[in-house]
Amino acid sequence: MGGIPHDQYEPKGNFAKAVHSRLPIAGLLYDTLTIPTPKNLNWMWIWGIVLTFCLGLQIVTGIVLAMHYTPHVDNAFASVEHIMRNVNGGHMIRYLHMNGASLFFIAVYAHIFRGLYYGSYKAPREITWIIGMLIYLLMMGTAFMGYVLPWGQMSFWGATVITGLFGAIPFVGDAIQTLLLGGPAVDNATLNRFFSLHYLFPFLIAGLVMVHIWAFHTTGNNNPTGVEVRRGSKEEAKKDTVPFWPYYVIKDLFALAIILAVFFAIVGFMPNYLGHPDNYIEANPLATPAHIVPEWYFLPFYAILRAFTADVWAVQLVSFVTGGIVDAKFFGVLAMFGAIAVMALAPWLDTSSVRSARYRPQLKLWFWILVADFFFLMWLGAMPAEEPYATLSLIGSAYWFGYFLVILPLLGVLEKPNAQPATIEDDFNAHIGKSATPAE
Repeated sequence: MGGIPHDQYEPKGNFAKAVHSRLPIAGLLYDTLTIPTPKNLNWMWIWGIVLTFCLGLQIVTGIVLAMHYTPHVDNAFASVEHIMRNVNGGHMIRYLHMNGASLFFIAVYAHIFRGLYYGSYKAPREITWIIGMLIYLLMMGTAFMGYVLPWGQMSFWGATVITGLFGAIPFVGDAIQTLLLGGPAVDNATLNRFFSLHYLFPFLIAGLVMVHIWAFHTTGNNNPTGVEVRRGSKEEAKKDTVPFWPYYVIKDLFALAIILAVFFAIVGFMPNYLGHPDNYIEANPLATPAHIVPEWYFLPFYAILRAFTADVWAVQLVSFVTGGIVDAKFFGVLAMFGAIAVMALAPWLDTSSVRSARYRPQLKLWFWILVADFFFLMWLGAMPAEEPYATLSLIGSAYWFGYFLVILPLLGVLEKPNAQPATIEDDFNAHIGKSATPAE
């Protein structure tokens, strides 16, 4: 399958031609802005620009915060207070950074579920999907290490609990845990390591984002129908597409403006709403909080981690088969990372030839149950590790894995999809009307 057809950039003037022949930056920008984009994209395609904004915001505010932060257990908490009280605009920079992380994850979850609903992971976009999941993993690592830096109670004990999970890995767990901590326990070496990696990872994310964008510049965007842009000629392709500029740039900027109005209202009037009260108390290794919880965006996977206790038959069976090598703690770790891995494997688990759930009525039902299950697990992750929450977490975890490992493969065989439009143009005309077709 060939790449999407582009208009070739033609530099004007000797200087522009000389630069383009040596470093074709202008051509790259031109191709990015004029990339033919399916003209039937709906509002769920706005999250790319929100994610780009969030990444830029986190890097810029993070660099400013790093200028005033002291990565030492004796001074970290005080340095955050110094930023909040003494640095000009420091409280706003920190609140933008804190709440920017939440907006980042809201956008990425919307982006991921959009991809799952419309089948954006299916061929030829498998590599684009895998790169996206790698970005998501780096985001999780960055956010976790960033949560440790204020050195509050929840920072310290969250780091203790999560790094302790690596110790459950058979044979090499203790060595990995010691490497992460820089010693036998969470201490100054841990804080230094996390600060360094928290500073580094966003630049790795930025690099992967460029590769992510490059990947779909080759394959083209998916769209709500899942039908590909016609590739016979430029004339046929233009019937299905419009240039990214100005049509989608203006639309995305309008959506971003609305989202930022809400975001800045939260930052200005309720900046600590999503924070945990215990994290405004300086870390004390001798006082364990009554209930240790991570940030909200980790809660679904935290619920899956805690769901698999020694009383669960699956854990007992695997432990028996492996001679006790895989215990409940390690099984929980495998389940937590496995919940992300099954999302990454969706291109190969979904056996249907139809991309979009718009034309798959049974998948549509199971998908919305999955979305509800995600929020259900998020709620359970914030609850104490006791009944009935433990059993409910196990049920929610079972459905999460069942959707990807059982439902997706079976629906590809059993489901009878509805008829799809022949072309993107047909879908556009059916929903918008021929009179609304953008001018050439």
